[in-house]
Amino acid sequence: MTFLRPLGSSDLNVFPLALGGNVFGWTADEAQSFAVLDAYAAAGGNFIDSADVYSAWAEGNKGGESETVIGRWLASRGNRDDIVVATKVGAHPDFKGLAPATVKAGAEASLRRLGTDRIDLYYTHFDDESVPVEEIVTALDQLVKEGKVRAVAASNISPERLRASLDFAESEGLSRYVALQPHYNLVSRDTYEGPLLETVEQAGLSAVPYFGLAAGFLTGKYRPGVTVDSVRAAGAGGHLDTERGRAVLSALDTIAEAHGAELATVALAWLAARPTVAAPIASARTPEQVPALVAVAGFTLTEAELKLLTEASA
Repeated sequence: MTFLRPLGSSDLNVFPLALGGNVFGWTADEAQSFAVLDAYAAAGGNFIDSADVYSAWAEGNKGGESETVIGRWLASRGNRDDIVVATKVGAHPDFKGLAPATVKAGAEASLRRLGTDRIDLYYTHFDDESVPVEEIVTALDQLVKEGKVRAVAASNISPERLRASLDFAESEGLSRYVALQPHYNLVSRDTYEGPLLETVEQAGLSAVPYFGLAAGFLTGKYRPGVTVDSVRAAGAGGHLDTERGRAVLSALDTIAEAHGAELATVALAWLAARPTVAAPIASARTPEQVPALVAVAGFTLTEAELKLLTEASA
């Protein structure tokens, strides 16, 4: 049984849960990362999300660690053609911004670390408003023409710049964005829902939301009086202090219990059912965390359950 979904207007078909690579080479060492990747692939997963900057913020790291781990895993498993590899440019300490020369050099560096001849989905990580969209789109199109990138996408961009990028690509017959990676989940809806979602919908793009589990909050492990051992605990736990956060947890508890499912599965299923969403992104540090994520593929919420979650998170 296949659960693959088309990604925008591209020829890429992806599993409805993208595995986040931000932890590889950071909170998961290479052996742990390989175990997580193996578990995801064994469940039918084929969509891995990384970025050239992962994980430059960690002591002793300089960026590119995640791509290097993924590249070694692909080489050791001999499965490159089965995997849709997504990565991003613009935030690596050595390749900051989206000037055309930076985009080109960043792509070459990512290809080397990934040990591959092409990147399936290449995102601009953060928009660089000092560079005209015409220059960014042209630089990305050149990578596609050279066969180094199969499809292009954007993340962290305004509706206006996204629309301008799409319009320019269409008018010039250049490669246009096929997807957007927005910050979007049950407790963070405001950034995406509105002009950005409308632009994505009108243009026929797919959304691949990051922080699909709100940095772990939507797994249900953050509760009043509970201490969580995580580098993200301070940020994720803050949702407990909001009325929205508490209401969402309560709704998730009710639905998860009815299905005998993990809270993470339910939270991701709501996201996967939202208009424009092809595949939420979630990461795992251990293979034991993977089943709750990939379970979203065969998991369907009723209309009443979707409504309950949507209202709780409003």
